[in-house]
Amino acid sequence: MRYLLVEDNKELAKAVADRLALDGHVIDHAPDLATAQGFIDVAEYDLILLDIMLPDGDGRDFLASHRRGENSTPVIVLTARSQVSDRVGLLDLGADDFLTKPFDFSELEARCRAVLRRQGGSAINARSFEGVILDSMNSHLTMDGRVEFLRNRELRLLEIFFTNPAQIFSKSHLMDRLFSFSEDVSENAIEVYVGRLRKKLDGSAIKIETVRGLGYRLAKTE
Repeated sequence: MRYLLVEDNKELAKAVADRLALDGHVIDHAPDLATAQGFIDVAEYDLILLDIMLPDGDGRDFLASHRRGENSTPVIVLTARSQVSDRVGLLDLGADDFLTKPFDFSELEARCRAVLRRQGGSAINARSFEGVILDSMNSHLTMDGRVEFLRNRELRLLEIFFTNPAQIFSKSHLMDRLFSFSEDVSENAIEVYVGRLRKKLDGSAIKIETVRGLGYRLAKTE
């Protein structure tokens, strides 16, 4: 998953980004609202982590504008305010959840998972396609009783395919979802991860199919 972290505290931002990156998530860090808007204009995000008090404005105004634009990307607000009225106000503005600073990183991870499950219309961490089960919580695939464990980016790539089976994803789109602006990688990296996943899916009911000139999609094995 690709997250946008809007936080002006450099130490906290680095700690959050490092922790989430351990799970294979891609994190773009914006220290202010202008940078955040610039990122949103050119990239697609699965989740936004939003601080309130920022150098160039109030995160609540950003949240309100985000929702007025009918942007459905879920938002978790990181706030030092603990009053009930403050939390109610954030939810009414369109926040999907909030965390009061200081927070435990394990709770942040759990809330991210919960919000993303709700966004996907699911109450569980597992998805299935043609009998193959992808367990995001435990980072493995189950197929005909066989279990294949996944590395972080292998998991995130399969999550994209499993969320939209049969949809064709271009290499550039997959690059955008798997790597941050700060990472200098080529589209060959996608070929490497697809190759690894094909080996792990070998012998199962599904495959990652190349659609010439367009990209890749998840398909049933013939």
